[in-house]
Amino acid sequence: MEGTIPMSSNTRIAVVTGGSKGIGLEVCKQLAASGITVVLTARDETRGTAAVEQIKQLGHSDVIFHQLDITDASSVARLSDFLKSRFGKLDILVNNAATDGIEHVIDPVYGVMPGGETFDGMDAHQRTVWMWSTCRETHEKAKQGVQTNYYGTKRVTEALLPLLQSSSDGRIVNVSSNFGLLRLFRSEDLKNELNNIDNLTEERLDELLDMFLKDFETGAVDARGWPAEFSAYKVAKAAMNAYSRILAKRHPELRINCAHPGYVRTDITRNSGILTPEEGARNITSVVLLPEDGPTGAYFHEGPQASFV
Repeated sequence: MEGTIPMSSNTRIAVVTGGSKGIGLEVCKQLAASGITVVLTARDETRGTAAVEQIKQLGHSDVIFHQLDITDASSVARLSDFLKSRFGKLDILVNNAATDGIEHVIDPVYGVMPGGETFDGMDAHQRTVWMWSTCRETHEKAKQGVQTNYYGTKRVTEALLPLLQSSSDGRIVNVSSNFGLLRLFRSEDLKNELNNIDNLTEERLDELLDMFLKDFETGAVDARGWPAEFSAYKVAKAAMNAYSRILAKRHPELRINCAHPGYVRTDITRNSGILTPEEGARNITSVVLLPEDGPTGAYFHEGPQASFV
């Protein structure tokens, strides 16, 4: 953690999860450049501290590191306590930390993490096909994916909600994905249930996620109509989208939105993406910085508002 930052009463405070690299790091840079005090969080203290130094070298001094593992309740509680004692409020939460929910297979030609030039001349579909051909889905990784991408995000959100409600303009942006769109579900019943926000509950989301993991374990993903390929990632992101919409209805005083950054060159895409992390981050910060009377409970696809389906 860094030393004290002088703060005026109208300074906006932002927390970014998974902020030490990739899209998260670029979001931290862009928010800091907008005059917002940024609390950059990451699991790894060494990487997080180095990321803060990198941003400070760009001339943005209002950035602090705080350790955070979104899957660890005590780590989340420590962050919440720190924010409460230091700032007494939170204006912006960007839930960016995520995992891919798959096991990587080493490509015999390119290794685990190819250079970006490997994919020159390949379109997005071809790059995704390559990604799928160099991974395998295991029950353990699927479980980890759901625990991190849905339950970890939810844990942080619930812990920081009171601080966001102490802001005059509290907002949450959940970094989502076009992989979380409901059109990828092959069961119309599942698709309709996840889209029926008036009747969907958090308890039912828990039941659906349990059902998915059981179906995964027994090899019934296809038969039950869950998404194919990267299914744990897709299901967890769809659940997070639904949770965001439930929360937006429950807390009309907050702006709670989901944003797809695009297909970005990061560790999760193994450098196969088309956009740079900076370009992807811009698609997130544009939603963070929407006007006070902007939409809530909405999904943004690489900038513009779009459908969850």
